[in-house]
Amino acid sequence: MNDAIPKIRLRGLCKSFGTKLVLDGIDLDIAPGTSMVVIGGSGSGKSVLLKCILGLIEPDTGTIEIDGVDLLHQDRRGRDETRSRIGMLFQNGALFDSLPVWENVAFGLLAQNRCTRAEAHAKASEVLAQVGLAPNVGDMSPSELSGGMQKRVGLARAIAAQPDILFFDEPTTGLDPIMGAVIDGLIVDCVKRLGSTAVAITHDMASARRIGDRAAMLFKGRIVWQGPATDLMHTGNPMVDQFTHGEREGPIQMELRK
Repeated sequence: MNDAIPKIRLRGLCKSFGTKLVLDGIDLDIAPGTSMVVIGGSGSGKSVLLKCILGLIEPDTGTIEIDGVDLLHQDRRGRDETRSRIGMLFQNGALFDSLPVWENVAFGLLAQNRCTRAEAHAKASEVLAQVGLAPNVGDMSPSELSGGMQKRVGLARAIAAQPDILFFDEPTTGLDPIMGAVIDGLIVDCVKRLGSTAVAITHDMASARRIGDRAAMLFKGRIVWQGPATDLMHTGNPMVDQFTHGEREGPIQMELRK
């Protein structure tokens, strides 16, 4: 019955910082159970868009709906409950060095008193296995892990509470191409296993095509194209094609010269 309602719907989303307009009327629908990849250059508004949905930044105008409910008109408790259903993989892992890996993974569960420490430890071992890490990794410190292992731990933490929405901030940044492909594969597996709706922001075109069902490009705070992620390398849109092929000459560069 709710299939016609987007999992996430953004309408007229605007955000400025001083005189700088970062988001300029974003309209975007993300269907339940699909993965949306948002691409765009530095300063295009990708991270601000994600932070607005997460509630880390308050937009100036517009609506952010999850399952048809506008977050911006919910009370604090309602917002917190809705956002507790969101898992997040941060760009640089954002692991707590003072905690062992298993506590990092179970941090949200423990913070919200969803289970005992013993149950949290067992849950952490379970989700670590789902991202290809052995149980003994749970007792290690994040500083003992490689970049790829830290990214896996971050993914394990994102899925530990079995969220129905997952956000990925530059999931392959700092990884070599092979490890990037491994992480993308794990992301796809986890999203499918949970049946979650996913939103990723990335500069990595190979990653975007691997994890995305659909894609959208931001330029100067506006969505200039959206469509199937498989079309990213041949959209027919000059701005998108310039960006995805990494070409120096094109409309984006001409805009910057003004």
